Amino acid sequence: MGFLQRMFRRNQNIEKTSEEDWDNIVYARESVDFKDEEQRSRYVVNCLEQMAEASKEIDLLTGEYNLVTSYLTDTDEIEALPESEREVIDLIARKLSTLEQETKRYRGKKNRMSDTLYYQMRRREAEVAEGIEKLKEAENYAGLVKRDLRRLDGERNAYEYRRAELHNGMNNLRGMAVIFLTALVVCVLMLLVLQFVFKMDTYVGYILAVAVAAVALTVLSVKFMDADKERRRVERGINKIIQLQNKVKIRYVNNRQLLDYLYLKYETDSAKNLEISWNKYLQEKEERKQFAEAEAKTEFYQKELVEKLSHYRVSDPHRWIHQVGALLDRREMVEIRHELIQRRQSLRKQLDYNTDVAQTAKKEIMTVVEQHPAYAREILEMVDRYEEGA
Repeated sequence: MGFLQRMFRRNQNIEKTSEEDWDNIVYARESVDFKDEEQRSRYVVNCLEQMAEASKEIDLLTGEYNLVTSYLTDTDEIEALPESEREVIDLIARKLSTLEQETKRYRGKKNRMSDTLYYQMRRREAEVAEGIEKLKEAENYAGLVKRDLRRLDGERNAYEYRRAELHNGMNNLRGMAVIFLTALVVCVLMLLVLQFVFKMDTYVGYILAVAVAAVALTVLSVKFMDADKERRRVERGINKIIQLQNKVKIRYVNNRQLLDYLYLKYETDSAKNLEISWNKYLQEKEERKQFAEAEAKTEFYQKELVEKLSHYRVSDPHRWIHQVGALLDRREMVEIRHELIQRRQSLRKQLDYNTDVAQTAKKEIMTVVEQHPAYAREILEMVDRYEEGA
């Protein structure tokens, strides 16, 4: 049992190390023959595809980043309101808070959804259904990407093991060639001694020694050339796998960071749990329709709050009708700001990563241009076509 546990922990450590390596983008120019048009074009296209993938992610993330930033700006605007104007907002907020407390007493009944979870879901009501689908898609995609990376890691390890075998075999063949040549020299020396010292006829011996050595060296040469040919093929295979890994690694990191952000945004740890909470919320919402009068009052004051906030530079007044507690309690406002800052930092991390990927890929292309000036024009034309298409 102890042996199985050690093996299980070892496999976990190997998998963890492998996944950490997936963050790194590898550029292996050493294995690329830039004189070969196909290899050269494939390498440059791979870098351009990395730039395109990163640019696509940046475009998607920028909108969300601007939205979160606008929410943060709203908190600053509300906190900066003059005292007289803030009193009006606080009065409306207190009335809304009182209605919420009345509703809370109703929700104190057994088997009711907690207010915290209810208002959490309510704040994101327009986003949760889409968020569940995004999380399911991202979680399913994460499994596919991990499976692809494990497969590529296995293929790369197999190729590298075969390359090591071929390298050892070629060294052995060189050693055998040296042995045969040494043996030939020794035989010739012995035949010379027999011929000139002992006056023996060694003509046949010379022929046999040279023939055997020639056959042996020919066989070794053929095997050596076959092994060298296979070694080059294996190295091309390793280079192709590395390029594929780079593409999948970008998708893996972006998908993982997207999941982290969605978990943070929806305050959950899986699509399944978020869907359970969402279904509970829908049931609870239906039950709350029974309190038509309280709901009508709440709606009235919410409209009044939105109207008041619309007079100021608040980009999304509707957001605050479900966050009146933050208008009355500075500590809660600080918590909201903290959450928004975390979300913006998460988005900034993704933006920085993809910006770095795009810049590194472009720098790699420029490095290739500098190191291979004979193909600079061709490569720069490929870059121009990519930028025009983008």
